[in-house]
Amino acid sequence: MGTAQQVNSYKRIAPFIEIMDSTLRDGEQTNGVSFLPHEKLVMARKLLYDVNVDRIEVASARVSEGEREAVTKICTFAEKTGLLERVEVLGFIDGGKSIDWIAECGGRVINLLAKGSLKHCTHQLHKTPKEHIADIKRELEYAAKRGISVNLYLEDWSNGMKDSPEYVYQLMDMLTVDSQLPTTIKRFMLPDTLGVMNPLQVVEYFRKMEKRYPQVHFDFHAHNDYDLAVSNSLAAVLSGAKGLHVTVNGLGERCGNAPMASVQAILKDQFHAKTNLVESQLNDLSRMVESFSGINVAPNQPIVGENVFTQVAGVHADGDTKDQLYYNELMPERFGRKREYALGKQSGRANIAKNLEELGLELTPEQTRRVTERITELGDKKEIVTQDDLPYIVSDVLKHDGSEDKVKLISYVVSTAYGLKPGANVRVEINGQQYEAGATGDGQYDAFVKALRFIYKKYLDRTFPILANYQVSIPPGGRTDALVQAVISWHYKDGLLRTRGLDADQTDAAIKATFKMLNIVENETTK
Repeated sequence: MGTAQQVNSYKRIAPFIEIMDSTLRDGEQTNGVSFLPHEKLVMARKLLYDVNVDRIEVASARVSEGEREAVTKICTFAEKTGLLERVEVLGFIDGGKSIDWIAECGGRVINLLAKGSLKHCTHQLHKTPKEHIADIKRELEYAAKRGISVNLYLEDWSNGMKDSPEYVYQLMDMLTVDSQLPTTIKRFMLPDTLGVMNPLQVVEYFRKMEKRYPQVHFDFHAHNDYDLAVSNSLAAVLSGAKGLHVTVNGLGERCGNAPMASVQAILKDQFHAKTNLVESQLNDLSRMVESFSGINVAPNQPIVGENVFTQVAGVHADGDTKDQLYYNELMPERFGRKREYALGKQSGRANIAKNLEELGLELTPEQTRRVTERITELGDKKEIVTQDDLPYIVSDVLKHDGSEDKVKLISYVVSTAYGLKPGANVRVEINGQQYEAGATGDGQYDAFVKALRFIYKKYLDRTFPILANYQVSIPPGGRTDALVQAVISWHYKDGLLRTRGLDADQTDAAIKATFKMLNIVENETTK
């Protein structure tokens, strides 16, 4: 078999990657974020039950009474449901105080924070490596007495591997080879604490660790200071990491941590790795954490951003209709979402057709053209048009196309200034003849109507209908900030004449309603 054939026939066994979520601990270190105990409990339940995260890190020991309450609530819930071993708390080398705190809260797992670089050991702790290792062993001994399982963080491990690898190896040798250890460290967790690594360095350092300690379970904890947290996480998996640390929406100190949804997608689609995460729950989880944290998700955040499954260009919608030409493996249904087609100046008829199909509306090609022109007009004003707006746009366009209007607005200017009444200058065409007038009023629309009244009285010697009621509303639905609907009633003959205008601007909407009324009156007058 040739080399090319050997390469093509080789199949890597898809690895299983354990996911540890640190939103409730590391994510809470986001500037301005502080979760209440009941919020932590709700998120913990969501993470463990619905999303099926393997482990959650819920707090730092001995921080506050609020943290004690939160950890106690979570541990009580987890114990009742058989999930207590999946709840972890960050603890410190402090003579057993963190271990006692965790045990008193009902916890059973400590993520013990040790120093993973010589600089941290000597400059922050002011201890020799041997002294630090001795302190770690004493904590391990006490954890064993209290029945607490231990995972060990090697804080600043990335800089340790850069600047003092011999220190890292000394620490690892003493904590993995020494048979006199009072308890086995279940996982060694290797953080890029300052977010300084790139994927090539991750591969290099992880392979060195894996080669020296092949039986050890290594987790990788990425920070996103260079926007490489997801890439570095994948590099760690490619190099033998068995677990990854993530946070929801990438929350975390400074630039945050590796976002859970992005890590899940890239593991599955780019590396065919397996996890226990339930993808369809990721969007709901993201919205929950967004609400509790007060940190909005960027609209273009992969997987969970508001706009990431929205096609804007009409050519994309056309391609999707013909053969899903603009689809990829990131199907929105995987994540509890659906594909949308934006409405705006770049939409084109294909986008409009997709949205009409979604709403169950059927239009002729000519009607679709007119609706498309109306949406393009709104898009030129840089307004957002949503699917919720579409039925109102369709209704407005189909009821009045303007092609046979006898009263047409040629141009107008409305103005307002502090201490002065609003003014309006209007030019209109009535039965082919143009007229112009100006007026002031109590508001911009009032000034506009007074200018029209002047034209009708002076040049046409006709009575202008009297306004009976004026209502402004936003069409119901989601994000409908593009459109304002003005419904205006007029006293006409012995009854009321009601017309409606739709536009992004309130005054423009009212003007459209007014000209619809004038054309109805003019058509009756000239019959």
